Amino acid sequence: MREWWVQVGLLSVPLLAVYLHIPPPKLSPALLSWRSSGGYFTYKDQNIFYRDSTGAVGSSDVVILLHGFPTSSYDWCKIWEGLTQRFHRVIALDFVGFGFSDKPRPHRYSIFEQASIVEGLVRHLGLRHQRINLLSHDYGDTVAQELLHRSLQPLMLWLLFAVGGRHSLHLGLIAQADIAPRAVSRLCSTRRHRLLRNNRFLFSILQYINQRKKHRDRWVGALMSTSVPLHLIYGPLDPVNPHPEFLQLYRKVLPMSTVSVLDDHISHYPQLEDPTGFLNAYLNFINSF
Repeated sequence: MREWWVQVGLLSVPLLAVYLHIPPPKLSPALLSWRSSGGYFTYKDQNIFYRDSTGAVGSSDVVILLHGFPTSSYDWCKIWEGLTQRFHRVIALDFVGFGFSDKPRPHRYSIFEQASIVEGLVRHLGLRHQRINLLSHDYGDTVAQELLHRSLQPLMLWLLFAVGGRHSLHLGLIAQADIAPRAVSRLCSTRRHRLLRNNRFLFSILQYINQRKKHRDRWVGALMSTSVPLHLIYGPLDPVNPHPEFLQLYRKVLPMSTVSVLDDHISHYPQLEDPTGFLNAYLNFINSF
């Protein structure tokens, strides 16, 4: 009798072939509206989608929103209007490989490239000398950490206020610090085996997990060394960063960071699960300066 995994493999081949030829689903009216209200800029021949809304009159503050895996800038839809009431410019992009941005194949996706794309967008919008507030979540947390590292160099002329959704800048920190190795392993296994089996395109994006481990000192070190204010917005039901172990480690590693803990039922996507609580926590932090 053949091994079970051989049988599963033989069955998965035709199923995968069918899957890869299924046309993408039609966009909902909400997504169509989101896309039509944005635009594109070019980074190394790749078309990158972004949204840029002008908001509060009399304010010069700018916030850039960095989304997580495996989603897009639409993650911020429920707090977008609230942010425009506080910031002069509210900007979000879809990282290359995500959302409405190009998805080149084959391609070596990396956190370093995504950070350079954010810098490219800043230059494209003429904001290089502007103070930038970063609001990041999940995958975007590590991009924010790389940007924070670069801001420590003398050639960087713009300042970051790094804040995060769900577990702030630290899904990367958690994976790197091994506070929840089993949870991270389960997450990787679930994503790879249920969603990404034999799909080299998405598997290449998942290499950010290995990049986090490899560049732990660079990215965690940036957080520990910066004088930029940091704030964590945390959902206690987060399955990847379990409560209370995560908060204990976070406060130990980054005692200078402030923290907002949302209601007990808030989990992976606080900006969607509790947009009012999330927005209030973020604005309270920003307005404290």
